[in-house]
Amino acid sequence: MSKHLDKQLRNILSGIKPPLIKGKRELLASVGVAGCILGLRWLGLLQSFEWAALDRFFQMRPVEPASERITIVEIDEPSLRSVGTWPLPDEKLANLLTKLDQYQPRVIGLDIYRDLKVGNGKEDLAAAFQKTNVIGIESLSQNEEKRVSPPEDLDKNRVGFNNVVLDADGKIRRNLLYWHIDNQLYESFSLKVAKEYLRFYNITPQAAAQNLKSLQLGKAVFQRFQPSDGSYIDADNKGYQIVSNFSKAACETCKPEPWGFRKVSLRDVLADRIPENWIRDRIILIGSTAPSLRDYVQTPFSSPLIGTARVMAGVELQAHFTNELITAAIDGRPLIKVWSNSLEYLWIIVCAYLGAIARWRIKSITTSFTTIIILCGLFTVCAFIVFLDGWWIPIIPGLMAILGSTITATCQIAYIQDEFKRSKEFLHQVINTIPDPVFVKNNKHEWIVLNEAYCDFIGYPKEVLLEKSDYNFFPKHQADTFRASDERVLQTKQPHEVEEEFTDARGNTYSIATKRSLHKDAAGNYFLVGIIRDITKRKQIEEELKRAAAELFRSNNELKQQEDRLRYLAYHDPLTGLPNRKLFAEQLGESLVWAKSNDLMVALLFIDLDGFKQVNDTLGHEMGDRLLVTIAARLNNILRVSDTVARLGGDEFTIILRAIPKEEVAAKVAEKILLTVTEPIVLENNIARVSASIGISIYPFNSQDSETLIKQADSAMYRAKHMGKNRYVFA
Repeated sequence: MSKHLDKQLRNILSGIKPPLIKGKRELLASVGVAGCILGLRWLGLLQSFEWAALDRFFQMRPVEPASERITIVEIDEPSLRSVGTWPLPDEKLANLLTKLDQYQPRVIGLDIYRDLKVGNGKEDLAAAFQKTNVIGIESLSQNEEKRVSPPEDLDKNRVGFNNVVLDADGKIRRNLLYWHIDNQLYESFSLKVAKEYLRFYNITPQAAAQNLKSLQLGKAVFQRFQPSDGSYIDADNKGYQIVSNFSKAACETCKPEPWGFRKVSLRDVLADRIPENWIRDRIILIGSTAPSLRDYVQTPFSSPLIGTARVMAGVELQAHFTNELITAAIDGRPLIKVWSNSLEYLWIIVCAYLGAIARWRIKSITTSFTTIIILCGLFTVCAFIVFLDGWWIPIIPGLMAILGSTITATCQIAYIQDEFKRSKEFLHQVINTIPDPVFVKNNKHEWIVLNEAYCDFIGYPKEVLLEKSDYNFFPKHQADTFRASDERVLQTKQPHEVEEEFTDARGNTYSIATKRSLHKDAAGNYFLVGIIRDITKRKQIEEELKRAAAELFRSNNELKQQEDRLRYLAYHDPLTGLPNRKLFAEQLGESLVWAKSNDLMVALLFIDLDGFKQVNDTLGHEMGDRLLVTIAARLNNILRVSDTVARLGGDEFTIILRAIPKEEVAAKVAEKILLTVTEPIVLENNIARVSASIGISIYPFNSQDSETLIKQADSAMYRAKHMGKNRYVFA
């Protein structure tokens, strides 16, 4: 069973080892490429490419319905011309707020700096601030001189900062919600506006249950941005930031921009040309969209693949930030989520391995590169699909890992093939100088190099043999033997010499001795080299010697069996198979010598059957012989293995009890014998009964030599008969 399991295990290992060797090359290529990609990633050299890929995903995403919660009152160029001055006079701004408030919006966000008095109407503006639900803005800075204060007459709790976080390429991809400056916590303009709107849904900011340091609004948990989230490397994560999930919406009034918010001009609002339902219960954001005011920012939509660059007005950006917070809290719209660094590193390694394995396993370079292109396409599609659910997967490092490992594997394969060709040429030159038949095989067991001696020996031309295997030319049992020997060398990488049978093209069978060894070139290619010697004549001589030796062995064995038989007959009773008088005498002598050297006692029992003559006379000699055989078996069964029972002749038996501690042991054995002998014996249809008279002598008490002990035991046996039989008597 164990051998069978070992054989199965070897078969399994031999089956998986070639893929493991190939897998080692794939792993080395993928790990090397992945290491380079991770190095570029850590240095931040891929950051801009990943931002570009993220921007493309934002631009490719499906169009979402326009937001009905926000209306932008834009200060466009016609509005500026109608007002006639900038900044807006306090009187005009107060009038605007009053007109908007009469339609009962939820909250008004004033995305205009208002830290100074402008024209007349300061009291009217202060009254408007008190009457309307207005959120103003300020600009924060660590440097007091660079700060822009909020409106003087507006409650400080109704002011939010409008600072934004720019990436290195000048685009805005993150939303700053909170900021600590001088141990004071400030809230952003978009968060202030969103909180005012969500108050009508009884939604207030809370600490997330899963992480008390995270902000929760309604259905959404806003995970705080970390310096290495997504494609970022050591980014500035001041305050509480989130990666913004920009929406791509469309409405009739905002084409061709990809952000969809209803816009009405300041001029139309002041002229009462705006439908009431565009204002009522909505968030109203007031800000500049006039190109002359240059309040524009760049976002992921600013660099499309086709078309001109697009910029987003500051008020539109605040509208987007506000809408993102509200839709996440109320509707559960996905937020941008990122992988952990360890999962991202693993993903890059997996991508590199996929590229390497595809190139190594597909032989055709055209097919393999087509497969890689398809794989990259599938990877991009999958990354885009999960992006729609809010996951930002590092697509650029993954694609670079796939392509890099593919190119690396291609270079490896080219190098291995080149070395393989050179090694074949070298082996061909070497083996042609050897007179013995020599073959070279690859790891597929195919001949790749043969010398002329081998081709002459097998009887086929070289052109027929090359790139073929043993199974194409030899009987299956021989090919199986060759394959097993080849595999042993390929697996152990140790030389191996074995004797085999070989049938050539003419049908002649030879005995050969083949020495196989494994050779490896600089590229790691393995070559199995075998050298053959013809040992047919030597094997014939060996076979003749073996036959002669076997004949001699049989003769000696028969002679020994004869001797053993004669010895057995000389030392055993032919009827009962018990030791006879001669063997008894030898056993007794050996027992006395052993007892003397170990200071122990030996008991000798002489047994004579009582009534045996009557059975012999009445039932016949054959029945008498059966009785003796039965008595002999009974005596054997009650004795120890170390004791000896012998038949001296007729109905006389002797027993040697070795190594007894005291005389009482002999007495107990004698009692058992008496009981055993007196049991009835069935002889065909007759029942015979006999008894025994036993005489006992003890070494060393009665004597120390065997003859005296025998005489004393014999005399004691006769005394037992004279005393009435069926008893034992000590000498």
